[in-house]
Amino acid sequence: MSWAEIAGHLGAFLSSVTFIPQVWKAWQTKSVKDLSIYMIIIVFCSTIIWLIYGISFSLWPVVIANAVILVLSTMLLFFKFTFPK
Repeated sequence: MSWAEIAGHLGAFLSSVTFIPQVWKAWQTKSVKDLSIYMIIIVFCSTIIWLIYGISFSLWPVVIANAVILVLSTMLLFFKFTFPK
């Protein structure tokens, strides 16, 4: 594996775990009032576009990372609409 592939896998891993602390905190506190709905929607949409791109070119680090981010951003959207205000 080349250094570029290692960097790609590491970047994909770090990108995919960025939302875990936020999802965990939202779940624990049952509060997402300080999260911007616009930010979540932008992340959700950009993740879908990245998934299309990654699948089109068989870029598996991109696909895996964005699949994880899609799940996490979907959870935040769900929390935003279901947790009490």
